[in-house]
Amino acid sequence: MLPFHPNFDKMDKLSRQGVPFFFITDFLMQTVEVFTVDELAGDRISIRFPKFSYGPAEKAESDLDMQSFPESLAAYQRGFDIVQHHLKIGNSYLMNYTRKTEITVNRTLREIFSFSEAKYKVLYRDQFVFFSPETFIEIQDDCIFTHPMKGTIDASLPNAAETLKNDTKERAEHYTVVDLLRNDLSMVADEVQLDEFQRIDFLKTKQKNLFAMSSEISGKLKPEYIGKMGSILKTLLPAGSILGAPKKKTLEVLLEAENYDRGFYTGVCGFFDGANLDSCVMIRFMQKEEDKIYFKSGGGITHLSQLEDEYEEMKNKIYVPVS
Repeated sequence: MLPFHPNFDKMDKLSRQGVPFFFITDFLMQTVEVFTVDELAGDRISIRFPKFSYGPAEKAESDLDMQSFPESLAAYQRGFDIVQHHLKIGNSYLMNYTRKTEITVNRTLREIFSFSEAKYKVLYRDQFVFFSPETFIEIQDDCIFTHPMKGTIDASLPNAAETLKNDTKERAEHYTVVDLLRNDLSMVADEVQLDEFQRIDFLKTKQKNLFAMSSEISGKLKPEYIGKMGSILKTLLPAGSILGAPKKKTLEVLLEAENYDRGFYTGVCGFFDGANLDSCVMIRFMQKEEDKIYFKSGGGITHLSQLEDEYEEMKNKIYVPVS
């Protein structure tokens, strides 16, 4: 689908040698960076993963004042209609349509990195910061796991968790992503199985608390992929949960509908500790562009999606998670 960057081969070499490394790749895999721990020294990248941290442990006050200036519903609809057209003629079953929104904040990206709360967060050279709740893949003892997160709802609504689990559109979106990622894992693993389905997670934010729906899929790596982290990643990328299905045609449509460069947003980064890998999808994403700051967000679109609902979901995801 896309030409592969030579740094995937570098990841294979390092993982076969048992050398720890951190990697980061943009959405289209055009920019792929790989750093051994020694190579991170002196670079302006700060990382907080469940089992790996790098960079200064500064702490800033969390008195965040963030204002967002979303595009109009009519502007959002232009791309939405392109997506819906292709869904209705069968070119795709699910598309993750995203937008970028100008924001103003009273804190620097480094300060936001310091006080935001997330399973995964990275500050990249004062260019962007993200605070992601979503694992891409984990590899432990030659077993691979993925945790697709698809479907959110305002947690303050009555019976919000049950409403999310039983919503026809959200269920269809979640089922599609689970099937897609189960098929993806089958390319690199045997004995692929669904371990947990429609788990509801609570996400606390400064603006609005959310419930998000996740599942877990696992398998045992095929012999030809054991110890080859780069080969595994280039087989599975782009991440299905932030693209859609089928991947090739869906990507073509999204590039037309979105009409902006996602860059590192919805790419993947991760840490290999010498034996095991943990990685995440780079969502909940804030980026500097010249003298402005943008928040990139979106959601899965199916043929059942309603324009106004998807527009609101895109806006709801413009938040900084804080304790």
